[in-house]
Amino acid sequence: MGASCKDQHKAVAVCLQRSPCVMIERHTPQECFEDPELKKELPLLCISQMKAFLDCKRGMVDMTKRIRGNGPLSTGRYDQQYDKLCSGDFDPREELKKLELLDNNKKD
Repeated sequence: MGASCKDQHKAVAVCLQRSPCVMIERHTPQECFEDPELKKELPLLCISQMKAFLDCKRGMVDMTKRIRGNGPLSTGRYDQQYDKLCSGDFDPREELKKLELLDNNKKD
């Protein structure tokens, strides 16, 4: 994976780990995106972040972007959140509240 897509990848992972599909219903993140019924229930924030990640990956093979570069290198913005969620060191209720708050901000 290119270094320029690292932040988008972690943002998607954090969003999916906070989503009710994974946290409450205990599906895998892959199931949440592949199953059309489960995908309908995903927050808009997760879907938009996944789209940004896929655009970044697509930009790695797009010849017009290869000349200018795909984007900035990873900033490490989501590293701490990603590590906490991966290690299981989090409060599920608090994470759901964060996701709802971020999702509501995105809709406005």
